[in-house]
Amino acid sequence: MLTYARAQSARTGIRAIGPSGGACLRLLAAALDAKAVAEIGTGTGVSGVYLLRGMRPDGVLTTVDAEPVHQQFAREAYHAAGFASNRARFIPGQALDVLPRLADGQYDLVFCDGDPAESQQYLAESLRLLRPGGMVCFEGVFQEGRLAEPEHRDPQTHAVRELVRDVRESDLLLPALIPVSDGLLCAVKR
Repeated sequence: MLTYARAQSARTGIRAIGPSGGACLRLLAAALDAKAVAEIGTGTGVSGVYLLRGMRPDGVLTTVDAEPVHQQFAREAYHAAGFASNRARFIPGQALDVLPRLADGQYDLVFCDGDPAESQQYLAESLRLLRPGGMVCFEGVFQEGRLAEPEHRDPQTHAVRELVRDVRESDLLLPALIPVSDGLLCAVKR
């Protein structure tokens, strides 16, 4: 249940997607009739609950996180929300080590909420993982307001600016920046 997942997020200090961003994820998963979704950054399961609610009843969420304790929180949240244990596949490890082992062209949606400094690598892996017509989404692109302020030149904000530029300029993607939560950058793979 979201109450449990949000409480764990607040207790542990793990930032979770906001309700508007979660509702958008649920809608996008439903619009794609998503059966296979990959998530980078399990957190406490907040985004996973939204994704699972939007996916097909036989859909499977593959979620990657470097912290197994986060995945345990998510597992408990999915159970509390009424999802069968076979609806989620938990893979512990660093995203850039795990993603290359996932199958090419087999995912309807890839949701990225991991290390912003690795965003461009997540994009490259997502393009490989997605089927044509699939979608990649990045959470937190507004960087709590830093993205729009040129004086912010920290590595994380710089990496997100480069991601936004790469997505916008790609001939392979049809992008939109959706102003929900802390900014949701989404793009359909052509």
